[in-house]
Amino acid sequence: MTESELTTMLRAGGEMAVERLDHWAKATGERCFFYYGEDDVTLSYAEFGLRTDRIAGNLAARGIQKGDHVSVFSTNPLVCTLAMFGIWKAGAVYCPINFGYSGRLLSYQLNDTAPSLVITDRGLLGALNDVAHDLQQVPAVCLFDPTGQSPAVIDERFGEKLAWTDLEQAATRPTVSLGFDDPANIIYTSGTTGPSKGVVQPHRWMAQYTFWGRTLLCAEDVIYNDLPMYHVGGAVFNIVRAAMVGCEVAVWDRFSPSAFWDRIRTRGATTAVLLDVMIPWLTKAPATPYDRDNTLNKVHMQPLPEGHADVSKRFGFDFVTAGFGQTESGGPLAIFLEQTAQGEGTPSEFYKGHSHAEVLRLVRQANIPIATAEHASIKRVMGLPSPFFEATVLDEHDQACAPGQVGQLALRPRLPALIMQEYLGKPDKTVAAWRNLWFHTGDAAVRHESGMFAFVDRLGDRIRVRGENLSSFQVEDVFAQHPSVSLATAFAIPAAEGDEDDIVLFVMRSEGAQLTEAELHDYAAKNMPKYMRPRHIRIIDEIPRTATNKIEKYKLRARILGELGRTS
Repeated sequence: MTESELTTMLRAGGEMAVERLDHWAKATGERCFFYYGEDDVTLSYAEFGLRTDRIAGNLAARGIQKGDHVSVFSTNPLVCTLAMFGIWKAGAVYCPINFGYSGRLLSYQLNDTAPSLVITDRGLLGALNDVAHDLQQVPAVCLFDPTGQSPAVIDERFGEKLAWTDLEQAATRPTVSLGFDDPANIIYTSGTTGPSKGVVQPHRWMAQYTFWGRTLLCAEDVIYNDLPMYHVGGAVFNIVRAAMVGCEVAVWDRFSPSAFWDRIRTRGATTAVLLDVMIPWLTKAPATPYDRDNTLNKVHMQPLPEGHADVSKRFGFDFVTAGFGQTESGGPLAIFLEQTAQGEGTPSEFYKGHSHAEVLRLVRQANIPIATAEHASIKRVMGLPSPFFEATVLDEHDQACAPGQVGQLALRPRLPALIMQEYLGKPDKTVAAWRNLWFHTGDAAVRHESGMFAFVDRLGDRIRVRGENLSSFQVEDVFAQHPSVSLATAFAIPAAEGDEDDIVLFVMRSEGAQLTEAELHDYAAKNMPKYMRPRHIRIIDEIPRTATNKIEKYKLRARILGELGRTS
């Protein structure tokens, strides 16, 4: 396809999230856009559009200009979504922060982002106040406090202090010209040998990332979301995708295996993302004759589990998608599976959305690969490149690997602004990732004779837990601050359940220090989000190192696996 044809394809369903929200607010304003299940709140497209217009106007009135960074540090996905669209309408950049962060993790991201404003919750204000003295630039703070209890005290070192209600007062939306290559988000991703990196995503990145996922949908669909708003899967793939299509997104704070099906039925959700650990939790429930009696007919599984066909048959999933998703590159690889014939999956009385025939037509039109039985049997298959990308697997010299040879997945966009613009403030990392005119993903992959790409592993010391990517550096850096730790080293071992990782930490005590594993677990609970905390901690007298002082993690990995009675 030519560049002109690719551009037309990408723009066919709208390219800018803000413009699509405006479109639906005018065209079908009364239709539900956002349902927040925790508080049973429903917002129509028109209501949501008006509230975010006001937020944009009030941000502009307080000096927020095009290109300014606004950080959102909140556990409330409704607040995050309102803020996100309001920030974009003001021309500013949405910079979410993991709400599990505190201390060093939080101050690092705030210093790296240098926001003009931080929007936060009452429950997180303590963590924000605690790092005020560590910040190099002092932002204004806007506090969301729905409790109406005693006034919360924002540290005096911060700048202007606002209430969330100040942002929702009547105000005129500013006139801002947004281009597809203007920055929209700064989302942080794990580093391998250093601190996490802020990925600067242009507006077109979101159109590309949601492209194949929205191809399957229509206004009748309902997207289910329980992923956090600092995660591109939640903020963009689910919520922005709904705004692009003009359908409803039904949102809860977190995944619950016991409440999952009740939520699906409550809103008639037709599509959801199931990350690795979620699927075993759902399948553990005893099977019943009514498992298929639900509206969920399109499911994205990341990664595609070996038992996907059995899961689909049990719960009546008609279609399953999988692929490769990344903060830097969006959704460059995808694969589509028709798991059941129409009527054999979701019962007809529950089925909503495009018919099977129409879905298949749209998939072929968008050049999304339809999996054969052979393709679907490939372990960790990611599919083929979307029309917007070239993809290859490179060896250590950046030469193309032969089919079946493991190397690094590399990508080349066919249009401008499809993937990240840069790693914020880290030009050396940006240049390294783009060496030899390929974007290097940092993931090991293999290309099969069929052309299908499959995931092999994460390169370097990257770790994946509960759908989150992190680095061993991040874990080690937190424990290095403990006064009784002289050396800490972290690494991953395969999780006891699912295809993700468990974190292992080995430490050496400082000379003369008294330290127990229980104390280190308590330290982790106070200073790290849950997914980042080591499952296994061991204190040893000497961490093995090479003659050049490099830690021999392979020896420690063998030691812990032997202790656990495992070989891998």
